[in-house]
Amino acid sequence: MLKNTEQRYGSLSIGLHWLTLLLIVAIYGLMEFRDLFPKGSAGRDLMKEFHFMVGLLILALVVARLLVRFGSPSPRILPVPPPLMRRLGHLAHLALYGFLILTPLLGWLLLSAGGKPIPFFGFELPALIAPDDGLKGTIKDLHETLANVGYALIALHAASAIYHHYVLKDSTLTNMLPERE
Repeated sequence: MLKNTEQRYGSLSIGLHWLTLLLIVAIYGLMEFRDLFPKGSAGRDLMKEFHFMVGLLILALVVARLLVRFGSPSPRILPVPPPLMRRLGHLAHLALYGFLILTPLLGWLLLSAGGKPIPFFGFELPALIAPDDGLKGTIKDLHETLANVGYALIALHAASAIYHHYVLKDSTLTNMLPERE
């Protein structure tokens, strides 16, 4: 089943979700391990370039995820959580989507403000703003701060899924897992 139903997520939503997770692991890995290479080295530059491209790929996947999410139903959680928990879940998802959209956009703005090319797997994307060294530092700080907040959001998301599965024993996690045959 490709599309979402009221009973469970479809394979498209499930695939996009788990692919996004893999790319997030990759982008954090690229960010954390770039220091293995000296500044100005080809290895470090390559890791930074892949960091940029994977970030933009995440942005594209999130747009696709949102189109699928708003174009099909979300599965019901059974048993139904209390209203406060549903509200907190919606707020957490909003924060996650904000993080997944704003962080790559800030990266794109950072490259633009630095007057650098915006690589995307053999293509060069247009700059979003004119080069501006003063703004570049502010954007960099915002991008890095949001990336650090991302660790907490991802941990909260994972902990919530585990809590729903093992404590509440509802269908939140199983709705996002591939069907077993």
